[in-house]
Amino acid sequence: MKNNKSLFFLFLYFLTIPGLVYATVNDSVVLASKMPKKLSDFGFFSNMKLQTPQDGVLPYDLVNPLFTDYTDKLRFIYIPAGGKAEYKENHVFDFPDGSALIKTFAYLNNTSESELEEQLLETRLLIKKGNAWRNISYVWNEEQSDAFLNIAGKTINTSFVNDKGDIREVRYRVPNINQCKECHQSGKEIKPIGPKARNLNHDYDYQDISMNQLNRWANEGWIDSQIDYSTMPDWSNTSIDLDSRARAYLDINCGHCHIPGGSADTTGLYLNFAEDRSEHIGVYKKPVAAGRASNNFKYSIKPGAPEESIMPFRMQSRDPGIMMPESGRFLNHDEGVALINKWIKSM
Repeated sequence: MKNNKSLFFLFLYFLTIPGLVYATVNDSVVLASKMPKKLSDFGFFSNMKLQTPQDGVLPYDLVNPLFTDYTDKLRFIYIPAGGKAEYKENHVFDFPDGSALIKTFAYLNNTSESELEEQLLETRLLIKKGNAWRNISYVWNEEQSDAFLNIAGKTINTSFVNDKGDIREVRYRVPNINQCKECHQSGKEIKPIGPKARNLNHDYDYQDISMNQLNRWANEGWIDSQIDYSTMPDWSNTSIDLDSRARAYLDINCGHCHIPGGSADTTGLYLNFAEDRSEHIGVYKKPVAAGRASNNFKYSIKPGAPEESIMPFRMQSRDPGIMMPESGRFLNHDEGVALINKWIKSM
């Protein structure tokens, strides 16, 4: 009896450790029609603050991630037992019901020069149920122990340390539930953006082994192992040709809207990597509507003249009526703007 009491109190002690969760993924919560108030209720993490994934949840990353104010992004995927995702060329996998894509936005501040602490900002979820995706966001509390349901959006005034060791101020914006549709809506449906096979086809350092992510997913039984997957060029890899780098950058940051059937379909500017028509990519393409957002420039891209091209003009604007992307950033992506300017200059 004495030993049983000791074990009971030891169990209670561990339950009081902030952010520690002892549970498996709760499929009934994942599939419920009503979202829970706390992120921890899903059971995706065994330790919330450390972002330690629960058994059955795998971390992943992308060859090319979407830019969002220089945030670090911690990505995880959950596919329920027995579930399998179907490969779709040039598109995101068709995941089964009960799947969840989990993305925590954070400033890890983990450079050697940093004196700022790690800050978890929000965790966005895409959950598939009833053969349709549903989006929701959870904002982290000051204690960094849990994140709480957020429908209306929120502004977080904070700062982070960049790769050069400089402190930068940022008004980080958590989107409201409808603003997520600006990027994720295709037709009338919500869809994921990043986890296409070509954007996953590289090695990831798991705790137990380093291996190709698609091979790991195949080992889990999540995808077919017999498919020959292509690989997306890494836009940050300067050893790759400039055209491939620029097109890869535009694909992940713009191509989910600027694509046939996307929210920017009517512009005729298609920036997905598979597009091969020069005018649809923007070369000598006249804007659908002239005016302030075009700065009275004639073309989306004027070869050899980035200073006279609409595309980089809108990329480096912070005016809400001009900037592209229209949401998801407060800061300019200096490296991305420089890449597109260099690409246009080389034409």
